[in-house]
Amino acid sequence: MTRRSITAFALAGALTLLPGLVVAQSGGSATGGTGGSAAAGGTSATTLGTGGTSQGAGGTGSSLATGGSAAGENARSRSKVNETGQGLNGRSKAMANDGGTFSKSQTKTKVRDGESVESRTKTMSHEPGSKPVKSTTRTGSSTGQ
Repeated sequence: MTRRSITAFALAGALTLLPGLVVAQSGGSATGGTGGSAAAGGTSATTLGTGGTSQGAGGTGSSLATGGSAAGENARSRSKVNETGQGLNGRSKAMANDGGTFSKSQTKTKVRDGESVESRTKTMSHEPGSKPVKSTTRTGSSTGQ
């Protein structure tokens, strides 16, 4: 065993014997994300967004990942992440169409530094002569701060 692993093992043992030390920890964390797919005829589209933030004695950290893909005629997708003064915003869109048949998906994800994560995915597919199929998925989480 190396010195580092011995120290980590000893610290883990001390926390097991003295669980009250963990209660004194300040801060919290939040994670969340959504994703979805749509398909009709020979088209399909998928997007996904996920994020996380945590706050503790060492500071605040946040992350966000988003992406998408589409398949079929006239398929296209794009993704973008922006850093704001308060956190991160991400957006992904994917769409494919073949005449009147199409599939599309879009995801928006927001991470507020040390506070919350919110994500929403909307999907829709349509074939001529039938009703569009739509879906929306939402999630949210906060650090409790």
